[in-house]
Amino acid sequence: MDRDAYVVCVLEQLFRALNRRDVFASPSSRWADPRARLLDGKQWEAVSEDVLHGLSLDEPVEEHLAGRVRALDAAWQLMAERLEEAGQDAKLSFDVQPNGRLKLNVDRLGALGESESLKWLRKTTAKMLPKIDLPDLLFEVDSWTGFLDAFVHLGDGRTRMENLKTSLVALLVSEACNIGYTPVIDAGDEALTRARLVHVDQYYLRADTIAAANAKLIEAQGRVPIVEHWGEGLLASVDGLRFVVPKRTINAGPSPKYYHCKRGITWLNAVNDQVAGIGQMVVPGTPRDSLHILDTLLNLDAGVEPDMVATDNASYSDMVFGLFSLLGYNFSPRFRDLADQRFWRAELPGVDTGGYGPLEPLACNKVNLNKVITHWPDMLRVVGSLVTGQVRAYDLLRMFGGEGRPTPLGTAFAEYGRIAKTLHLLRVVDPVDDTYRRQMNRQLTVQESRHKLARDICHGKRGQIMQAYRTGQEDQLGALGLVLNAAVLWTTRYLDAAVQELRALPAEEREHDVLDEDVARVSPLKHANLNVLGRYSFRSSTPVDGGLRPLRDPGAPELDEDDDGGQE
Repeated sequence: MDRDAYVVCVLEQLFRALNRRDVFASPSSRWADPRARLLDGKQWEAVSEDVLHGLSLDEPVEEHLAGRVRALDAAWQLMAERLEEAGQDAKLSFDVQPNGRLKLNVDRLGALGESESLKWLRKTTAKMLPKIDLPDLLFEVDSWTGFLDAFVHLGDGRTRMENLKTSLVALLVSEACNIGYTPVIDAGDEALTRARLVHVDQYYLRADTIAAANAKLIEAQGRVPIVEHWGEGLLASVDGLRFVVPKRTINAGPSPKYYHCKRGITWLNAVNDQVAGIGQMVVPGTPRDSLHILDTLLNLDAGVEPDMVATDNASYSDMVFGLFSLLGYNFSPRFRDLADQRFWRAELPGVDTGGYGPLEPLACNKVNLNKVITHWPDMLRVVGSLVTGQVRAYDLLRMFGGEGRPTPLGTAFAEYGRIAKTLHLLRVVDPVDDTYRRQMNRQLTVQESRHKLARDICHGKRGQIMQAYRTGQEDQLGALGLVLNAAVLWTTRYLDAAVQELRALPAEEREHDVLDEDVARVSPLKHANLNVLGRYSFRSSTPVDGGLRPLRDPGAPELDEDDDGGQE
């Protein structure tokens, strides 16, 4: 026997067993058995009543499932009625396959038209936004919110240092722009020396202070009057922004699609429909990083708890739908293979359900609710452990999935999730109303626009993260998220002021009326007026006019950076 070949085979099988969660490494946080951390016994009894009441899961399983079955049946009935009423005008059609199943053909969403009043409003408000450098923006936002006061010393929770805010702003610019200390150091200013910045980085800039500062910005964003036209914070999206990490580190992973032959990390961030980043997480950039979406939602910084969560072609297995549904989220992924998705029906003794007319061949798959009833106590323990932070959803999903061989408990979650998945699918393929799909797409567009702004701010080192350790990566990308929220809040307040000024003008002095439906489509993710390159002055300018700078004249000609306007 070839000993070297035998060792390689044993290691290969061990690695596969670790991935299947058949073998565990007990001292490890990554490879340990996540079931050992689930609440059980007296620990579960002590918190179960409050946790289940908060999730509306405190009724008997039969009553709970009866309500879900009725909701699914009503959705099927409504779908059948709308399809018959729409007739030839329906936005979907069916092809009968040789095996008797139906294949969906759903019309693509066309782009919404832009009225002349909307084009005018966007162009005019963009011209009215004052030009500003990034450090001045941070100082100004702090004068409104005091978010820099959240950065306290690691040891005693106080701040005794003079000009600490100057050091903090310099450090946030350094981290968010990915430029290092050198461009922001000023040896003639004690607050901007290298030693001061290193000290502040070590003792003030950390995950809990960044989250506390972010909470102040999120709350301030929700109070700006214009935000009520964008949403109530109940709709959110979670998506990842990927960064190459050229350093050798165990916290980066391979993904040939995004990093080619290199390794990287994924910065998952949750954004609500008020355009505020409400949570974030840094994970190794593997193809399965979307399984961390639920963990991101369970660790939000602040804001209203979202009801609907949109994602872009994320991991949308039936098991994921089940976990999201039990935790009270309406999981709404955008399907890449919508035409090939399975639709499900559910039946329960004592619950009347009817036929679905032309949709009967589509509703040919039946949910096995008996598996849900059998494993219901364990399913409740799992969601209770997730809510209380005892275990990560990522670890449980990998274990329940078993690389294509789900465990019995994973199968129960999948059966339960098929109800939520079908409810989502029926709303997506509605033959008459496309509001649901447009709502998802709009929120995902907001997320993509925020990522573009993040790329423009994080411009240094060709956008590569040079931190080798997980803590450093989290602090740097946490600073980026905080600066993003500050930029969005600044723009939101000035957009609100611009809209109010335009509405106060006499009708004859403006080209169009400022309509609420147009204000709802104005975005605060503009940044043509924001300078993040080359000028870093950390001496706070004095805000004027009640805390806001004067708006620019939208009719004034635009000047290049080096144009003096013809003056000598």
